Amino acid sequence: MSLIELILNTFTNSSQFLIEVFKFFPPILILMGLLEAWIPKDKIETHLGHESGIKGMLFAIILGSAAAGPLFAAFPIAKSLSEKGVRAANTVIFLCSWATIKIPILIMESSYLGIRFSLLRLFVTLPFILLMGLIIERLCQNNGSIFSNDH
Repeated sequence: MSLIELILNTFTNSSQFLIEVFKFFPPILILMGLLEAWIPKDKIETHLGHESGIKGMLFAIILGSAAAGPLFAAFPIAKSLSEKGVRAANTVIFLCSWATIKIPILIMESSYLGIRFSLLRLFVTLPFILLMGLIIERLCQNNGSIFSNDH
């Protein structure tokens, strides 16, 4: 492959990825606006906030697992949830659940790799998702937020 072909191939792949990303931007922005307008901060704090405990963690798993769309769509949603008072551990759990245990992906995975494999992967993954959330929350306790650009 010549240098020109490599550059053209890179440009084509990058352009296709950007088009794919921009397809998801309007729905993400609408979802974030609806989240801000329709769900009061106190409701989010009650179900996912610092006092939500294990119920909040389970709720974060369910939210992340039931989500649709690519992982990059989860980041602005997680930021918005965090600004509404979601516990840092639950934000991480939400993101990890979105990335690894989405229900549609589990269904497809089990059809190709078998139900036994999918369930084993799920049950091995879940404790590590919870542990990761707790560890990151602990490491970021002094900052008050897990997001570096919060002031």
